[in-house]
Amino acid sequence: MKIFGQDLFDFLKDRGLVYQATDLENVKKMLNGKTPVTFYLGIDPTAESLHVGHLCSLRTFSYLQKAGHHGILLLGGATGHIGDPTGRRDMRTMLSSDAIEANVKKIMAIVKRFVKTDGENPAIIVNNNDWMKNYSYIDFLRDVGTHFNVNVMLSTDACKTRLASGGLTFLEMGYPLIQAHDFEELFKKYGCTLEVGGSDQWANMVAGCDLIRKKYNKAVETLTTPLLLNSKGEKMGKTSGGAVWLSEDKMSVYDFYQYFMNVGDEDVKTLLRWFSDFSNAEIEKIMSGDIREAKRIMAFEVTKLVHGEEKAKGAQKTASEIFGGTGNSETMETKTIKAAKKEINVCDLLLEAGLVASKGEARRLIEQNGISLDDKKVSDINQMVPAKGEIVAKKGKKIFLKIKFN
Repeated sequence: MKIFGQDLFDFLKDRGLVYQATDLENVKKMLNGKTPVTFYLGIDPTAESLHVGHLCSLRTFSYLQKAGHHGILLLGGATGHIGDPTGRRDMRTMLSSDAIEANVKKIMAIVKRFVKTDGENPAIIVNNNDWMKNYSYIDFLRDVGTHFNVNVMLSTDACKTRLASGGLTFLEMGYPLIQAHDFEELFKKYGCTLEVGGSDQWANMVAGCDLIRKKYNKAVETLTTPLLLNSKGEKMGKTSGGAVWLSEDKMSVYDFYQYFMNVGDEDVKTLLRWFSDFSNAEIEKIMSGDIREAKRIMAFEVTKLVHGEEKAKGAQKTASEIFGGTGNSETMETKTIKAAKKEINVCDLLLEAGLVASKGEARRLIEQNGISLDDKKVSDINQMVPAKGEIVAKKGKKIFLKIKFN
């Protein structure tokens, strides 16, 4: 199979989207061959939104689908009840069934921005709760658990990390077994022979391959994409307010755009390769010019991929108006606050507007000259602000928020 005139596997490798595989040469043959393969990507509904860490896998899914391979998107209604222990130092907060069901619906809407679900070669969307909800505990242990060695499971990085930080619950030990069984179900029902996912899922993905090999004497493969790391090897997609979400309800389009405007210069080229449609030659040309312009192009392309072109243009326009000297914009992020009194303490204002996580942070920022109101530095933590009209608050050099009183 080819994409943009290039063999699919070679294209993915050139774009930096190939991290590891159970059998690299076989995966290459599968992806480049003339016969379509059926593959799947699993996503757990542990939050109301996906975050930027999901983008590499979703992007890869999209490329495979465009090339002609048949995709299955698995939503983890069952695994979401447990929570993947990978990368965790403590147990995830357990969610109710109602919360998981609500998350599934919201994530479905986001996924459809990247995955084709109608027309020619649409993706199949499944929920692993459909085959797990009536599976008896004893039957599952006999059918699946008997094929897993606990010593092998404990040797994985995920288990080692949890054991070193205080222990691993029996509940979480069941997670890789269910994920392995997911691959088995899709293998039996749809002839699925390839799983794609982030490299942090390697152990869970390999478990599925091992289960199918042991039970059916068949070889299936996995292909992982890289994690979203910066040039220093640190995880990208985190801010002081939490994750960089793909849902506009969780993070404004402007803030999403600004996040990518603020990444390190060394990461711009990689992000263009992963999340833009420019050819490698075009990316080299962009990178040979002004790095600030390259970053502006990259931030626009990532925002366009996630939120669409019109909203990306709006975010770019807002940034241009704010940083171009006006300090204000009709389209900038706005927070409306109910005015209980005629005046409000500046620290209370910043906290209520969500610009700080605590009054302590507000006081520290003010003492460090890090807060401005209508372009005037705030120097007094006891300053009272008139609770009427609107005001533009600035945190540091790059965070702006319009605050309206009603």
